[in-house]
Amino acid sequence: MRVIVIGSGKMLYFLAKQFATAEQHVTVISEKQTECTQLSRQLDSTLVICGDGSDPKVLNDAEAFRADVLLSLTPYDHNNLVACQIADKMFGVPKTIALVNDPDNTELFRKLGVTVAFSATKIIAGLIEQQTGFQEITNLVPVANGLVTITETKLPEESPVVGKSLLDIPLPSNALIACLIRDDRVIIPRGQTTLQAQDKVLVLTQPENASKVLSLLTGHE
Repeated sequence: MRVIVIGSGKMLYFLAKQFATAEQHVTVISEKQTECTQLSRQLDSTLVICGDGSDPKVLNDAEAFRADVLLSLTPYDHNNLVACQIADKMFGVPKTIALVNDPDNTELFRKLGVTVAFSATKIIAGLIEQQTGFQEITNLVPVANGLVTITETKLPEESPVVGKSLLDIPLPSNALIACLIRDDRVIIPRGQTTLQAQDKVLVLTQPENASKVLSLLTGHE
């Protein structure tokens, strides 16, 4: 796989190192000359280009027309968006990934064709909310480019769904209880399966309904 990574700082170095270790063909683009010099010394097998990653000439020098993936991780949303759009439209890069510094721009990036747009702010806030708002939640994972969330939660004694069968639980139409773990046994639930306190429940849902479903299962607002 041929990967282009645009950015700066330690994140750029460690990502490039990780890809190189996995024997991927990596090209790094940074605007900082001193950083480029240092990266060239640190990453022997990596091509390092000094320039603006949203400049078509620079992307051409990086052979974007041969790339499988482009990651743009600069602190500037407009640069990340433009780099991904140019990679897609001009060079036909199959997959583009952008860091979104302003969480409000995430949906815009997706609408404008960025394959994966992620917000570090949202991820960190979600982890904090997960630990402070829902103590029973042990895992919250977005999949399918963020279109689906897989959540593992433990049902507390006071849960309003304890003692109820799945048929009696008013889950949203786009939510599914896919699996139960009870006393170290894995249970694939059916409509008549009754939930018990301390059950670990694996839930699939769309992100916009995740909080509603978790509130329903745990009894916490």
